[in-house]
Amino acid sequence: MANAAFVEARGGQWMEVSGTRAAFDTPDSPITQTFGLGMFGEATADDLDRIEAFFKERGAPTHHEISPLADASVWPLIAARGYEAFEFTSILCLDLNNGSLPEAPAANGFTVRLARADEADVYGRTAALGWDMTSALMDACFVTAGVSSFLLEKDGVAVATGALNIQNGVALLAGASTLPEVRRQGAQRLLLGERLRFAREAGCEIAAMGALPGSESQRNAQRAGFQIAYTRTKWRKRV
Repeated sequence: MANAAFVEARGGQWMEVSGTRAAFDTPDSPITQTFGLGMFGEATADDLDRIEAFFKERGAPTHHEISPLADASVWPLIAARGYEAFEFTSILCLDLNNGSLPEAPAANGFTVRLARADEADVYGRTAALGWDMTSALMDACFVTAGVSSFLLEKDGVAVATGALNIQNGVALLAGASTLPEVRRQGAQRLLLGERLRFAREAGCEIAAMGALPGSESQRNAQRAGFQIAYTRTKWRKRV
């Protein structure tokens, strides 16, 4: 749901096939893909035919992010169609109703606040510099349903970003980016804590996030009380 809302805000398209959401942004966009394959029942050849046609008509490859909790019918189906795994993501969850939220680290001169509606350029530019990518994708955070965007500043200058996408009582944390010169100073831990407090006050029951397995982002989340729920795998057709 979060990915579909983001794509929609970007002017893209999405469709639902047996609970799976296939979303198209641009042919080479990292958010052009599916989520939920096999999570709402058996995956069928007809389902994949429709999904693959959706992407082919738009000149995009078919990528699926699949949970290991998906129906067992998924695996022989994608194997028979020549898909290969090429990316892994640790999905971490935190029960916001039980236990205390992480204490904020030493401030190091940092302050965190919600970004204003007129700060899309500041947010996008800061996120892009942290990730070494174009800011166009991040600008969409300001017009995506359910998303709140946060800026972390040092001496009044934005140096890190973080977003929160709330869907059905679940707070999905994303968009974490920090400028190279202020990394390893507690910026993302501070952003993480502030977003969790915001999510709890908004009535969310669960917080979730994805991280590269073994990464600093994963370790920060685990220090904050998150637990790994599963490892999600991204699949593409062999060339």
